[in-house]
Amino acid sequence: MPSAFTRQHTAGSAAILLMISALLSGLLGLVRIKVINSLWGAGPEQDAYQAAFKLPDLLAYFLIGGAASISLITILNRYREASDEEGGDRALSVILTTMFIVLGAGVLLAEIFAPQYVLLANKGFRTAPYTAALCVHMTRIILPAQLFFFLGSVMGSRLQVRKIFLYQAFAPLIYNAGIIVGALLFHKQLGVTSLAYGVLAGMFAGYGLLNSFGAFRTGLHYRPIVNFRDPAFLEWLKLSLPLMIGVSLVMFDGIFLNYYASVREGGITLISNAKALFNAPFNVIGPAAGAASLPFFASLFQQKRALDFSTSVSRAVSRLFAVGMIVSAWMIALAPWLMDLFRGGRFHRADAAATTQLFEILAITLAIWAVQGIYARAFYAASDTRTPAITGTLITVLSIPMYKLLFQTHGLIGLVIASDIGIFVQTASLALLLHRKHLVSLSHLEYAELSRALLAALLSFAATATAAHFLPPVSTHLRDVLTIAAASVAWAATAFLTLLATGSKLPQQILRRRGSASIPATQSTRPKLR
Repeated sequence: MPSAFTRQHTAGSAAILLMISALLSGLLGLVRIKVINSLWGAGPEQDAYQAAFKLPDLLAYFLIGGAASISLITILNRYREASDEEGGDRALSVILTTMFIVLGAGVLLAEIFAPQYVLLANKGFRTAPYTAALCVHMTRIILPAQLFFFLGSVMGSRLQVRKIFLYQAFAPLIYNAGIIVGALLFHKQLGVTSLAYGVLAGMFAGYGLLNSFGAFRTGLHYRPIVNFRDPAFLEWLKLSLPLMIGVSLVMFDGIFLNYYASVREGGITLISNAKALFNAPFNVIGPAAGAASLPFFASLFQQKRALDFSTSVSRAVSRLFAVGMIVSAWMIALAPWLMDLFRGGRFHRADAAATTQLFEILAITLAIWAVQGIYARAFYAASDTRTPAITGTLITVLSIPMYKLLFQTHGLIGLVIASDIGIFVQTASLALLLHRKHLVSLSHLEYAELSRALLAALLSFAATATAAHFLPPVSTHLRDVLTIAAASVAWAATAFLTLLATGSKLPQQILRRRGSASIPATQSTRPKLR
């Protein structure tokens, strides 16, 4: 009988496992934010740290395009379906080794040109030499972490094809722990650069080492092979190239936000905090379900089960959007109390209030951000990386004037409004293109369920906001927690009862622990016993 380390998951159990992981990682992420805010506040040090991620992320985006875990899953799944384990291991070996060398060269070049990039990408740093120099230093520390992330992504692809998600579930926990430990133990000796070293250590242990350990436990036979003409590498490159040369607003939204926010000292920190706090619940319901769904979608498509493919994607989108709307109601209603928890040390009440405004605007689009990942993965599962790449590029380019104009007229608030508009256009475009290509029909969306969820979101928002405002005024973090807890009970009860009263299937599905990415029970990938 397989151990917990090699146990296969269904789409539902995988989604649940990854959601639990995302929840725990989100909680660690909140601790991380609290620690960093307390030690460095909304000032040049944290601005530099937050901006230091952009060049490493951009490098990985253009050199591997996220394709390590997207295109490779499609390829390895085909070998798996054909029972050709040796061929799959060889394909993994040549892709990993060849691209590791390419990415290594890219890291070296990025180390050299980091100063030029930092000044180009952060408008305000051009008149803040201390912040710019600090950002360059931390960028150079973080850059090699992308090698470990790539290694972990490739090894994780092998695990995902086998429906093993346990290692992927632990990776972000170790990553976040690395940053927290770095800050708490070494901030006096290393200052804010302790965070950058924590990122490097967390990425090495959490992603590179852990996923490699898992892949070898499943019997991987890796051989270092460098061959730019190998058929497997060329196939991977063909699938991945659109992701490498195309751009997406999902990636460039952060770059646009940083460019303009850097003009105001602490601006990058405030927006990064709002984004990070937004991502805590988003990562529970969005990427977790998306990551779990991709191998199942790919299997359905390769089996030529077009109707099952369309209905599975639409079901995942409907459930995820429904949950997203209800969670958005909770986020917006309790935003002031949630943000106040991160006040303290060098992060003052005014900083928390400014972050609250940004967070509330971002929270409106939680459901849209969540289902964008599902629609994108539907294209990837169908081996079509070109369409989302071209679409993303056009939307990103056309969005640039919008970010500029809204920042000039409304400051930081204008930037997050632009972010909301951009992701709505991106998601709607993907949905329409899937429909036009007869891959995922819009008619398969569960509109009645979405209507019930919208009503539940509106009523639960009203109940939560009313309960919170009737409680005594808050002056301590303990009272913040008590207010959040009490109002959350009103939110959960109102949402649950509304869904039950309207005949929604969502409560029953949640109680049965079925994931939002579940697929028909007849699928051949059901476990034989993430």
